[in-house]
Amino acid sequence: MRRIRYYDSDTQKNFTFLTNNFSLPPLAFTQLYRCRWQVELFFKWIKQHLRIKAFYGTSHNAVKTQIWIAISVYVLVAILKKRLQLPLSLYTILQILSLTVFEKTPLIQVLTSFDYTIEQEDSRNQLNLFDL
Repeated sequence: MRRIRYYDSDTQKNFTFLTNNFSLPPLAFTQLYRCRWQVELFFKWIKQHLRIKAFYGTSHNAVKTQIWIAISVYVLVAILKKRLQLPLSLYTILQILSLTVFEKTPLIQVLTSFDYTIEQEDSRNQLNLFDL
C-alpha cells in the first residue's frame, strides 16, 4: 500500500490517501480524487433533485437516457420558473406539474395564483330546505 499526504492551501486541510497504484505521481492522484469527488457530488445532486424512483430499463443506454430526460425536465422547469418569475420552489412546481400533467389547462394559469371570485346569484325563487 502507498500513503499519499496532500495539503490543500485553499481549504487549509490535510488529506491522506491510501492506494495500491505506484505508477501515478502524488499530485496526479490528488487531482484524480478531486475529479472523482465532483462526480460524487453530481450523483448526490441527482438523488436530491431529480425524481427518479426506479429505472424502467436496466441497460446502460436506458439508464443514461432516463437520467438525461430527468435532467432535461429539471432544466426546462428552471427556465419556466425564471421566465414567469415564479416565487414557487422548483420542487413545488414539479409537484404541481405532476398532478396536472394530463389536464389541458395552460401552465401559466396552473402556476400563478389568480383571485377567483364566485358570484352568488340572487335566487329569490329558490325555496329554502331548512329555515335558518
